[in-house]
Amino acid sequence: MSAIDDLTRELRRLPGIGAKTALRLAFHMIKGPREDMRRLAGALTDVAERIHPCPRCGNYCSADVCSVCRDPSRDRSVICVVEEAYEVGAIERTGQYGGLFHVLGGRLSPLDGVGPGQLDIEGLLDRVSNQEEKPKEVILATNASVEGEATAVYLETLLRPHDLRITRLARGIPVGSDLEYVDGTTIAEALAGRRRVGGGRA
Repeated sequence: MSAIDDLTRELRRLPGIGAKTALRLAFHMIKGPREDMRRLAGALTDVAERIHPCPRCGNYCSADVCSVCRDPSRDRSVICVVEEAYEVGAIERTGQYGGLFHVLGGRLSPLDGVGPGQLDIEGLLDRVSNQEEKPKEVILATNASVEGEATAVYLETLLRPHDLRITRLARGIPVGSDLEYVDGTTIAEALAGRRRVGGGRA
């Protein structure tokens, strides 16, 4: 197998990249300046060697603890639970949230073989059980999809005994959409209008 085949095969492993797109990307790289390819290879190597999940929240970082968790100005009484690490950035860009995060690493999807054991649910339960840093509120910011809603309902069941305010983002976010693709204003409004799970306003 040639180097081009190897590159194409690896590109096909990326989300949304099919065989034809992978081949076009491969030849685009080959036709471009060699220095561009070296920079890309260097960036990938750097990420592979330096980036890891934050041991507290699951967000990706290069330090021992991510910048959010080590920021003393963050409101530690609130934890916002998201499915994926890139959704932390979507919420941060609104400038309307100053609490902490917890990244699940996905959402419940039995058809895809993703159950509770594949998500960092135990880490979340450990955080809400910690009497020294116990939050007062947990915001369930899973996506407005069937799987996201199922994940939120499951988490609510587990969190209910911990004497917390459990809230869900308001319905300003369209059903079926991912936070990554929602504009900052809509996310900010959803945060402001979040509702208490089980009825009532936050």
